[in-house]
Amino acid sequence: MHLELSPKSQIRNKRMVWQNNQTSGTDFILLDLFHITQAPRILFAITMLVFLVALFGNSIIIILIWADPFLHSPMYFLLSQLSLMDLFYISTFVPKMALDFLSGDHHISFIGCGFQLFLFMTLVAAECLLLAFMAYDRYVAICHPLRYPILMRPVVCALLVLVSWLGALLNALIHVIYTLTLPYCASREIHHFFCEIPALLKLVCADTSQYENGLFVSGIIFLIPPISAILGSYGSILSTVLGIRSSMGLRKTLATCSSHMTVVFLFYGAAIIKYLLPKSYHFPELDEVVSVFYTILTPMLNPLIYSLRNKDVTRAFRRVLRK
Repeated sequence: MHLELSPKSQIRNKRMVWQNNQTSGTDFILLDLFHITQAPRILFAITMLVFLVALFGNSIIIILIWADPFLHSPMYFLLSQLSLMDLFYISTFVPKMALDFLSGDHHISFIGCGFQLFLFMTLVAAECLLLAFMAYDRYVAICHPLRYPILMRPVVCALLVLVSWLGALLNALIHVIYTLTLPYCASREIHHFFCEIPALLKLVCADTSQYENGLFVSGIIFLIPPISAILGSYGSILSTVLGIRSSMGLRKTLATCSSHMTVVFLFYGAAIIKYLLPKSYHFPELDEVVSVFYTILTPMLNPLIYSLRNKDVTRAFRRVLRK
């Protein structure tokens, strides 16, 4: 009597076969994201559709901002950087996941794992800082419009973006170097669909409690100050907007700011759940779902939020189509 194995059992068997065929003990084995459902092919198809939408949407925003002179402003320059980060973000994980699913080979080399971890740490920290700078841009534009050309001149914008990238790169470099020098046990199966520090620490054959405290402090540094700056900026914006008598100006201001606040809520909400909740509240399935949210769904939603709720972007898209 032939019994059909469940998708999760099939994945486990594939892993066992792969482990038996390996001669290197330095590689890791990633968990397949699609094992969480009884219909992995449907989830795979949905994931690839989200990937294509994110790829297309973020690329369009970058091209529009570059090609349309009406979008050559600090606000849209920062938005183009957000789209660039989202492109890198989703491209870091989904192609590898798709290749693993189609080939049945879920291994990742030690160097590949470190590179993926470095990209992830860099992008998540850079986006945390960039979203705060985008809120500052809106604060200056609405609360200090006469000083806006000076406070947000091109050199300042470039400096803000540079700070986002360099601060994130330095943070990622420190964490990745330390994480990869830790002693790992014989078991190399990462209970996650990509290399992330909390998942890797579970494989370490040493006490990592002090480092976990340091990781928590790092999360606070890259989350709490930006969130505080965003709340302060939008608090000032709200008080200024309430004094605007023009209903058209009020609607335009609220539309622009609400788009940014939606993105902030989606990104920071997932990051807080992931990095600031106590360890007792974490379990692998929750971590996977939260990670899917801010590594796959958010990069797809960002361009949709900004394009659908931003008339300048939709007008620029029409102008480019006419040309």
